Amino acid sequence: MENQRIQLLKKLLPGFIPLFVFIAVDELWGTKVGLVAALAIGVVELLWIGIKEKRFDRFVLFDTLLLLALGGVSILLDNDLFFKLKPALVELILCVILALSAFSKVNIVALMSKRYLKDMTLSDEQMSRMRASLKLMFYMFVGHTLLVFYAAFYLSNEAWAFISGGLFYILFGLLFVIEYFKQKKSQQVLAEEEQLPLVNEQGQVIGKAPRSVCHSGQKLLHPVVHLHVFNQKGAIYLQKRPLNKLVQPGKWDAAVGGHIAFGEDLQTALQREAWEEIGLKGFSAKLVKQYIWESEIEHELVYVFVSHDYQSIHLHSEEVEEGKFWTKKQIARTLGQGVFTPNFEHEFKLLFS
Repeated sequence: MENQRIQLLKKLLPGFIPLFVFIAVDELWGTKVGLVAALAIGVVELLWIGIKEKRFDRFVLFDTLLLLALGGVSILLDNDLFFKLKPALVELILCVILALSAFSKVNIVALMSKRYLKDMTLSDEQMSRMRASLKLMFYMFVGHTLLVFYAAFYLSNEAWAFISGGLFYILFGLLFVIEYFKQKKSQQVLAEEEQLPLVNEQGQVIGKAPRSVCHSGQKLLHPVVHLHVFNQKGAIYLQKRPLNKLVQPGKWDAAVGGHIAFGEDLQTALQREAWEEIGLKGFSAKLVKQYIWESEIEHELVYVFVSHDYQSIHLHSEEVEEGKFWTKKQIARTLGQGVFTPNFEHEFKLLFS
């Protein structure tokens, strides 16, 4: 996500190049030559982007035409104030785009990102992080825009040139540095997290990812084990999820359910999860079903096991609030009432329909 934000910043920079070319040329040879140079650079940019990236960059065109319009007015009226206000006006438009993207439901920057980075998909968590970065950009560029307005009216040409040009690059550089360190910090945190295997629909491991990434809405397929425990009367042991759980708090679920760690096999994961959740150990279990389950935050390949070894069950963990046996009739007449997790109701129908 941080890389995508940095790429987007790079996409915006070309639109400001004609302005910076004008500032440099104007200092040496005057306004008219500066306008011609800016126009030439704008045309070259449009052709280069069109040939290399096969797209038309409206922002470069807008920046170049606005520069020519305000510069032309400045020459006709023999007053450079109009031209001096040009970078502030352009940046004001940028601030409006940032404000809409950061504070409203119309995320223009996200739409631009999807256009420029066609293979990019954004989860809710990534959208939230993008908005946080856009808010930072908005505050920085609003401050810079106000400085340009002030410099146009009250400061020297040299001070205005630095504030509208050099300072703008410095701010962009500062954003790059902030995003770089945020990315490094994020990578460090993710590297310390529990790693889960990523699998294809056949269960073959094709990679790995941190647990939080698997639960971020990116729908990365990862394997889990579920265990249904029956007693001698055919009743099913269920666990009640604690109220502090992120997913389905306070609802009744399969006796055991947990993720397979990276490098762990099915049986090892099943024995580990059974002990951690309901204190069950030394049991035998049979794999009876395998299916793919998708929720709002994750995408799981579920391995469903059944066991009749229930004697050693004892709750010793905060992962489970309560546990008890339910008859099939009790479960059947309670389905659809919000008592059980959707996942369990799906498996109950798979096992007994």
